[in-house]
Amino acid sequence: MKRDTGLRRTRWLIPLFLALVMAGCIQPNPNALSTAEPADSLPLPEKLLLDHYRPVTIYNIPHTEITEARYPVIDLHSHPYAKTPAEVDLWVKTMDEVGLDKAVIMTYQTGPAFDSLVQLYNKYPNRFILFCGFDFSGYDKLGFGPSAIAELERCVALGAKGVGELGDKGKGLFYSKPTPAWGMHIDDPRMDPLIKRCGELNIPISIHVAEPMWMYEPMDSTNDGLMNAYSWRLDDQRDILDHAEMVQTLEKAVQKHPETNFIACHYANCSYDLTILGRLFDRYPNLYADIGARFGETAAIPRFVHAFFNQYADRLLYGTDMGNNPAMYRMTFRILETEDEHFYYHDYFTYHWPLSGYNLGDDVLKKIYRDNAISLIGPL
Repeated sequence: MKRDTGLRRTRWLIPLFLALVMAGCIQPNPNALSTAEPADSLPLPEKLLLDHYRPVTIYNIPHTEITEARYPVIDLHSHPYAKTPAEVDLWVKTMDEVGLDKAVIMTYQTGPAFDSLVQLYNKYPNRFILFCGFDFSGYDKLGFGPSAIAELERCVALGAKGVGELGDKGKGLFYSKPTPAWGMHIDDPRMDPLIKRCGELNIPISIHVAEPMWMYEPMDSTNDGLMNAYSWRLDDQRDILDHAEMVQTLEKAVQKHPETNFIACHYANCSYDLTILGRLFDRYPNLYADIGARFGETAAIPRFVHAFFNQYADRLLYGTDMGNNPAMYRMTFRILETEDEHFYYHDYFTYHWPLSGYNLGDDVLKKIYRDNAISLIGPL
């Protein structure tokens, strides 16, 4: 009897509800789910933009949470992310939490700008290592060189432990502040006195040449790094050295100055073919490379990278170049230390492919994380 009463009530409640809706007394909820939603309003796959593709792994496989690096770490590639004393304090707190002992600050700077950074970071002299820039003022005029060397020597006297990050994507050394040197590459004869002086001062030069090869490839369906490549594309640039030519400028400089140590940032942007970097390592003992900001490119080929790290463990340096968020550091440690497979970090990489860990051994990790940096820069 109770069931029948409920059915009778339902029969007259439905017409009443519809009448009230039509009269405007009841407004339908626009956020409510409806099984009658038109098909053309659904997020159909053919309407999904490639840039919005955010896959989530469904594999039930090991997932390792790394909270702290296995060994104390020196980050050879960071920048002045902290702008105030309070922000520096917070960075040091993060470093303590994740096992980061020291960070090299690539300032690009000379003059008063460099001096201000020395003052800011000197609150923690045992945690931060500053690199200065080159002063390229007047690089396009006769007589360039002596004043730039004098400024280099002044910065070293203030504590600079290296030069960098210099940067050249094909049109010249443009990272340096405040004056970019368009049209002058690292192998230019005008650079020789500066590079030679760095060797005499026993400080390395950190330089970014080129970009990953995907940025030079056609921006079409055949480019498997398209999402990231399009953001940093170089394929449409005129009057620019291509990837191979950029690597050649680095090699010529390294070859001309065997007494000066060079750090090629980001694997010299040869992550698509690490044998190119391997051949340079074989030829030039004064060349090193940091691994910063190329975790997405290399965690796609973990077995090959594992072998490469084992072969060149004395020449590779840990670096990030991706800010100072604790989760970022832990992500890099997971890639280096574990054998986890098929995971994503969409906050840091816009490639479509999954990542996997390199599973590096303890001996290699110790060198990458710390020992090589001390060997290169000296006691820190």
